[in-house]
Amino acid sequence: MSLLPPGGLLTDAGIAVHPAAERPERNETYEVARYAPGFVLIGDDSGGRGFLLRTDDPYSPVFSTDLGDLDPADFTLEAPDLPGWLASL
Repeated sequence: MSLLPPGGLLTDAGIAVHPAAERPERNETYEVARYAPGFVLIGDDSGGRGFLLRTDDPYSPVFSTDLGDLDPADFTLEAPDLPGWLASL
């Protein structure tokens, strides 16, 4: 996760990468540890879809899901890796 911009990021399309200081609160609010253990919420699309990484994989793909459905079986692969996803924003 060290590749994430510490101050966050907000694109013109509304994609937000949460600032490092806000990530713990966002993960707690959405109960990510309870519903998607082994994942961390890193951002959202400003419309109810969240972006997540695996916590046990330093080269984790980026996944997305409706923030009301944090079942990893329902996650969508957004990008094979974080640098590629960030570059596409």
